[in-house]
Amino acid sequence: MSATTPISSPDNIQHESQLVFWLRFLAFPALAILLYPPFVMGYGGSSPFVRMAWVILLTYCWFCVGGAFHESTHETLFKSPRANRWVGRLIGLMIAIPYTVYRETHRRHHACLNTAGDYELWPYSDPTTSLGFRRVFVWFDLIFGIVTAPHIYGRIYFSKDPKLKPEARRAIFFEYIATAIFGASIVLGLATFGNANGFDWSQFDPVWLLPMLLSPVVNTIRKFVEHLGLCSEEPLMGTRTIVGGSLLSRALRFLNFDIAVHGPHHRYPKARHFELAPRLQEYLQQNPDQEVPVFRSYSSAVWDTLPYLWKNPATGKGAA
Repeated sequence: MSATTPISSPDNIQHESQLVFWLRFLAFPALAILLYPPFVMGYGGSSPFVRMAWVILLTYCWFCVGGAFHESTHETLFKSPRANRWVGRLIGLMIAIPYTVYRETHRRHHACLNTAGDYELWPYSDPTTSLGFRRVFVWFDLIFGIVTAPHIYGRIYFSKDPKLKPEARRAIFFEYIATAIFGASIVLGLATFGNANGFDWSQFDPVWLLPMLLSPVVNTIRKFVEHLGLCSEEPLMGTRTIVGGSLLSRALRFLNFDIAVHGPHHRYPKARHFELAPRLQEYLQQNPDQEVPVFRSYSSAVWDTLPYLWKNPATGKGAA
């Protein structure tokens, strides 16, 4: 079966209600909007416990916004392709990774999983990179994801990949310009508003920026847990899949559009999030002797990943 195997409709798939979908889709942007102003205005912001809780919650908010970005590029977030594209472009502006850059890199990730053509997993998927370089880069990638993520995704454009179609290249060019204008407008708008209202910039608290700086780190951890150290180029065998587990594991999976059910996502890239777990169950029932890397909790999947951060940060042939 290939990554594009047609999807049937078995009886064990229960469609998600519109109410549940909108709660999942809007919860984290709404929390970010509602929780940020009170913190900035000083309500409880001086308590280290409040500050820590605020940073953790807002970091996860931004991380889940990235999950919605992923769904939009697969055009599985909404039924309308146009709605998916416009939501994707808006989120792309917010996280400084243009929609078309992410879409084209992610398409290559699915088509060339764990091979040198997998731009999204560079340099770990590229067997020509040295072990020393990967051992250094993996920690830089982990700590400074806000820098490495735009670089990794942008490589498909700036390396002048010949497989990137001219229309996609043009779209990326204009999206990069739009991203720069959007970022400059935000900075200028905040400065103008702050100065007009007599804000004392010496009181600016760097903690306010931590959620936006840390959410790429969380996303990098997700990427490592899903793929690092796995050799196979087959969708289910080349990914770690997390299902079941504790209430926390199930909640984290649910809130981020079930992306942790990752093997089925690669096998059925057009399946919606609520279809993934039933797809896995169906596959395991049909292939009881297949040893698929399925984990029952995030902690067990992380534990399986940890040795590869130093031993051999690679995927595909380089991990063999």
